[in-house]
Amino acid sequence: MTEVLGPEALRAELGERATLVQFSTAFCQPCRATRRTLAEVAAMVPGVGHVEIDAEERLDLVRALGVERTPTVLVLDRAGRVVRRAAGQPRRADVIAALGRAV
Repeated sequence: MTEVLGPEALRAELGERATLVQFSTAFCQPCRATRRTLAEVAAMVPGVGHVEIDAEERLDLVRALGVERTPTVLVLDRAGRVVRRAAGQPRRADVIAALGRAV
């Protein structure tokens, strides 16, 4: 079954074409760099949103999605379907490539 995340689950609006969802924790160094990378990509690609979720505040969602470490990044298509998932700090080129599958 394909995982689908809507605005109610994310507590944020979906991007018009795709959404980058980042699970972070307060003391995670790679999360800061990931935040910058995803924000830059979202700014470069029209219709792409970036949502950062504090994993400690959203344990319900973390457990439901099986997030085991931070940062974890999900790429959602316009309908909120998870089309790509990665743990660890992503490279900009990988994020752009993953978005290609979503838009």
